[in-house]
Order: sequence, then C-alpha cells, then structure tokens
Amino acid sequence: MADQYHHGDLQQALLQAAVELVAEHGVHGLSLREAARRVGVSHAAPYRHYADKNAILVAIAEQGFEWLAAAGEAAMAGIEDPRLRLNAYGVAYVCFACAHPVHFRVMFTEELTGYEATAKHGSRAFQLLIEAAVKVVGPTHDPELSALSSWTWPHGLAMLILSRRVRPELVDTPAKVEALARRAIAQLDGVLPSDQL
Repeated sequence: MADQYHHGDLQQALLQAAVELVAEHGVHGLSLREAARRVGVSHAAPYRHYADKNAILVAIAEQGFEWLAAAGEAAMAGIEDPRLRLNAYGVAYVCFACAHPVHFRVMFTEELTGYEATAKHGSRAFQLLIEAAVKVVGPTHDPELSALSSWTWPHGLAMLILSRRVRPELVDTPAKVEALARRAIAQLDGVLPSDQL
C-alpha cells in the first residue's frame, strides 16, 4: 500500500497511491483527496506537488515514458543488426506494458490533457523507435511513418494482452509474455509458420 509515507518523500508516495487507485478503479476513479487519505496526509497536502488530477496523471505518464525509453535502450544495447535492434525494442515494449499496465494505460489515455508535458520522455521513446526503424528501411523512407508502422505490432499486442484478448496461459508470467512477443515478431518476419503461434 501507499500509506508507507516517510517525511520528505510525499511526492513519490502520492504518485504511488495514484497508481494504485488507477489500478483499482481506472482513471476516472483517481482523486487527489483519496490519494492523500491513503498516504495519511491532509486533503490539501497533494496540491503542494500536483495542481490537479491531470497533473498527477501527467507525472505517471512521464515516469512510464522514462521507463519505456530505458527499457528500449537496454534491450537494444550491444545489438548491431538493424532488424534485430528493432525487434528487441518491440519485445521490450510489450514486456514493459505488461509489467507496468497502469503506467502504459495512462501514457495513452484520452483523459490526459496537457500532453506536451510528457514530451521529453515520450519523444525519447519514440525517437529510439524512429532511429531503429530508419536503419531497417533506409533513409529514403519517411522516418516517422516507418516508426509508426513498426510501432503497430508491439502496441497492438500489448493492448490485446492487457484487454485479456490473448489466452491467459500464454501470458500468465513475464517470461511467457516475452516468449509470445518474440514468437509474434518472428512470425511477422516470416520465420515461424502461423500454426506454431
């Protein structure tokens, strides 16, 4: 629970409480008053760090984009082949989404306004995708379109998993999520026949 508040860490404690509330009740169920209650501070205390509900949603999204960029960089580290780098980022993307479903949903929710506030971390995550995609298709192709095309499979698979549209026994552990993502991208690359998915 997020009520493990220690002096000097109120901002992080409120952020964790907000993540818990979104996990339990969805974005609509988030309120700063309830986050404050969980942390054990007055209902006015959160406003020292977050102007309103949207501000704490932006903070969750920023944290998520930061983690996603870090996961992508780590996954591609040491891989020279452009296609394998792009695939590694895709697998990391799916794994990130399933490991941090609240962050992932908030990162892309229509409820989030002032989206430019997440631009720093969001743009870094997308820039990694652009850089990887361009090396696969070549500089003569539209880099943003190439990145968007490459984005569709990991984002779509992540959404299908989180929406429980994938058989539970295929994704009930992090290792199985990663294995499914690897098999899905291999299928797209024409390595595996569809009856092995």
